[in-house]
Amino acid sequence: MMNEHLALTGWYKSSYSGGDQGECLEVAPGHPHVPVRDSKAAHGPALVFSRSGWAAFVSAVKDGHIEG
Repeated sequence: MMNEHLALTGWYKSSYSGGDQGECLEVAPGHPHVPVRDSKAAHGPALVFSRSGWAAFVSAVKDGHIEG
């Protein structure tokens, strides 16, 4: 987890996120690791994943192993 996430730029929300459910994550690509934050808490901390860990998570969601 990192608290210096406010210095990171390029945060974006997935195009699959929609509506007003408030259950969205934002990712800041282009960094050595993959910082992820809750879109509702843009000033809160960010979790930081290795690129391979994030890729495994995204694949598991796409393959239906984790409900989104």
